Amino acid sequence: MSVQSPLVEQFAHYLKFERHFSPYTSRCYEADLRQYVEYLTQQIAEDDAPTNGDEAALAQKIDARMAAADAMQIRAFLAYLDGFGYSAATTARKIATLRSFYKWQLKRGTIENNPMVLIRTPKQAKRLPKAITVEQVDKLLSMPDNRDTLGARDRAILETLYSTGVRVSELVDLDRSDLDMEEQTLRVRGKGKKERIVPLGTHALAAIRHYLTLLEPDPQFKGLRSRAMIDPSVPLFINKNGGRLSSRSVRRKLDKYLKAADLDSTISPHTLRHSFATHLLDNGADLRSVQELLGHQSLSTTQIYTHLSTMRLRESYEEAHPRAV
Repeated sequence: MSVQSPLVEQFAHYLKFERHFSPYTSRCYEADLRQYVEYLTQQIAEDDAPTNGDEAALAQKIDARMAAADAMQIRAFLAYLDGFGYSAATTARKIATLRSFYKWQLKRGTIENNPMVLIRTPKQAKRLPKAITVEQVDKLLSMPDNRDTLGARDRAILETLYSTGVRVSELVDLDRSDLDMEEQTLRVRGKGKKERIVPLGTHALAAIRHYLTLLEPDPQFKGLRSRAMIDPSVPLFINKNGGRLSSRSVRRKLDKYLKAADLDSTISPHTLRHSFATHLLDNGADLRSVQELLGHQSLSTTQIYTHLSTMRLRESYEEAHPRAV
């Protein structure tokens, strides 16, 4: 039986409307906590008197167990998760969810002690972000046929992803009013609704301008121009029905062009973000500037890209220097 925990629902509301987490991130947190609720439901069925189908009574018991949790209960839940064969990264994410959940409860005063302070996160192998070469980027970006509106839109999307390094969730969230043609910038709403201004390269700017030039007179999107003049929330990149594109749609479009270009099918929109950062550092950009452009809160998050640049430098050195190897 799937039980709705009021405590989990309140936490989900907090993530969405106070912390401004993205819908995807919020869903991940909720899914992790639903698994915690399922585990506690099983424990209550084994330990307590039956609730005879009274969901409200069961939900109350679950919330009481969550509020009274100690490190032993959390470790028992983690042992339960072991049975699913999750990777260290997935387990670490679920632990992070519980940390946030209990930190929130402590802040609200619903618990006096945080059981997560005694829980360690499993060590994970550090994975370097994947980046593709400039030549591969050029090949990919040349694939969309920009003679029609939607093809021009796809070219503009790929150019923008690589030119700015924005996350795909940030890209689909862009409105027409976020584009400043004169200043050649985009206003981007990142994690936690924090805004940043990112510059647009000339290729991306030209691709967006071409896309909008085709969009305005297209009878399929009649009335969109006049609507955009009075409504600042009209999306910059529209779907075939004139509405806002989804992140999944962008991924599907990318898959189509990867196949056409005969490139690795595991390349994702995030790969273009990684490539953006790596290519900037390869060409001498300073780490702080790249941090600002990516919208990273911590410089340590950006520093992982320096490893890629160092690796490439080492490869070039070994290829070129007569006594390198």
